[in-house]
Amino acid sequence: MSLLREIQDAAIDSKIELAVMLRKCKVLAARLGNPEFNQWVENELNGYKDINSLPDYRVHYVNSKGHFSGPFQSGLRNADIPLQCIPEKFHKNLSHAYLREPIAAMESLLKRDNPGTFQEPWNPDLVAYVGQDIYQDMTCMQAWKVIPASTIVAALDAVRNRILSFVLEIEAESPDAGEAPINSHPVDPKKVQQIFNTYITGNVQNVATGGANIEQNAISKINDDKVYEDLINALVESKENQELTSELISVVNEMKKAEDTVSLKKHYQQFISILADHMQVFGPIVAPYLPGLAAQIF
Repeated sequence: MSLLREIQDAAIDSKIELAVMLRKCKVLAARLGNPEFNQWVENELNGYKDINSLPDYRVHYVNSKGHFSGPFQSGLRNADIPLQCIPEKFHKNLSHAYLREPIAAMESLLKRDNPGTFQEPWNPDLVAYVGQDIYQDMTCMQAWKVIPASTIVAALDAVRNRILSFVLEIEAESPDAGEAPINSHPVDPKKVQQIFNTYITGNVQNVATGGANIEQNAISKINDDKVYEDLINALVESKENQELTSELISVVNEMKKAEDTVSLKKHYQQFISILADHMQVFGPIVAPYLPGLAAQIF
């Protein structure tokens, strides 16, 4: 069976993993001598490094949810987060899921039991930055994008469909193109490029987002030991679980001693991680101090 027919059969048979089909496409790209097709195959196999180069089928609109803590041990879990509560400069990033993962990783996600939705955590810095602006008298402790499994299914299906259309067109031009020597150009390079642009690239949606990296919007760190001291005092006075209280205080002290923003963020994220598992107890205690902590980073 010719290479072109092997790829066609693999595209039609959903039981054949896309990674296997893409490796066959890599061989075809070498024989056609088309670098753009080869690069696209590489990106699908190994993942995309730059979200601005993602094809449209790997960018999807999504919503976000979060856990919130309020006074008197009140709170909300899995609450929807309206975008109008968030500064506009973050809207593009938060309203989209950017599927940069290798194709094999995306396929493996769908093999889980009952893969209804997946989560992409918000940057903890962003949670701290906007956490008190979402629900009145409540602070956001954790937030994440909700990614339906159907978006991943659609992305995988788009890859199959595009490869099938591309290979059928190549076969129409040269049925034996798959057996040609490497870089022998069995199909005119301009024609291959035209077919690639038509069936693989399509309308590439380069979604630029200044909010993809929260550090782009950071402001200078201002040392304020009082924030840490007040937080430590609140934790001590709470008389809650002493072991957890000591652990939290230790991390707060590490934040206080941090000499650069990178170290500060590391310990801050550790603090939030510990807190997230004990939100009902410690959430109301630390919530008033989270904006002050965020101000040390932004």
